[in-house]
Amino acid sequence: MPILVRRSALLVPVAATTALARAAWEVPAALGGRPAGERLERMRRSPRFRDGVFHNAIPAGIAPTSSGPTILRELLFGKEIRRPRKPVPVVTPSLAELAAPPADGLRVTWLGHATALVELDGRRVLFDPVWSERVSPSPAVGPRRMHPVPLPLDALPPLDAVVISHDHYDHLDMRTIRRLGALQEVPFVVPLGVGAHLERWGTLPERIIELDWDESATAGGLTLTATAARHFSGRRRPGENGTLWASWVVAGPRRRVFYTGDSGYFDDYAKIGAAHGPFDATLIQIGAYSPYWPDVHMTPEEGVATHLAVRGDLLVPVHWGTFNLSLHSWSEPIERLLTDAAAHKVRVSVPRPGQLLDVDDVPAPDPWWRAVA
Repeated sequence: MPILVRRSALLVPVAATTALARAAWEVPAALGGRPAGERLERMRRSPRFRDGVFHNAIPAGIAPTSSGPTILRELLFGKEIRRPRKPVPVVTPSLAELAAPPADGLRVTWLGHATALVELDGRRVLFDPVWSERVSPSPAVGPRRMHPVPLPLDALPPLDAVVISHDHYDHLDMRTIRRLGALQEVPFVVPLGVGAHLERWGTLPERIIELDWDESATAGGLTLTATAARHFSGRRRPGENGTLWASWVVAGPRRRVFYTGDSGYFDDYAKIGAAHGPFDATLIQIGAYSPYWPDVHMTPEEGVATHLAVRGDLLVPVHWGTFNLSLHSWSEPIERLLTDAAAHKVRVSVPRPGQLLDVDDVPAPDPWWRAVA
């Protein structure tokens, strides 16, 4: 028996070392690819590309290096409650219901953070799919998921398109992209340059559709249009801006949806609303804001303003509740959103992760987060 104990004790560090080695081995691939050839030439033709990088229509800055010590101090010693005190009530979607998208309706299933399944006019679009435990180039370190994904990736129904807003790790996940590509023959619709990452991860070039702002593509009878956003990109370093970022319009024969991706507030939302609205539903980023980076992530109040500017009907908040990516309390974004939405008479629905939300039959408000915050 003592010999078995000693052998078990030896196996523990070996297993840990093996896991760390495997995690480190994945990092170079997770960093993605660099645009080259015709992809790079197309990027250079974009009005947003100059001096080797993409630019916002309105300049946007991220937190300067000099603010790093202050941010770290607030992160370590701030009084905010950045994680739920109890488990988040995740709903496992009914596979039978998912198998039959509403033929002429609109259904939204928020799967956590910015990942959402949108079913409109009998078609399905998956936004920014992230199934990994961490949003990081390494599976061993980085912000960790605060609730499980509501359903396995292989339980997803057939998709008509996967839409990516930009290349940050909490929106573009290598493991998920690889697995999705193996499971389904679905097109990936992405902003300019992002296809280089997908190709490095094994996605066939013919399944990648890259768009500049105000360009459109069709998939499964839906029109997908890349629209402006105020953000940045980069998987190797913040603000590298070697690929484009975008918000998205999804239009079917009858229904329309707008997704902000990540963005600070800016005046072009009114132009998007005039050109593509009104929208039956908007998926609005409301979390991970901070006074240290006000240009690139909107506050909840700015989320309400965005919804109004694009002429939305029902607002569905995303980009909150799943990963701790800022300094605010876990439930602060949704509480601030509801307060401002009530002041502006904006309809909001806050589904639990995995809950099927019929936009034509929105249930009574259920403040589920307050029981766990």
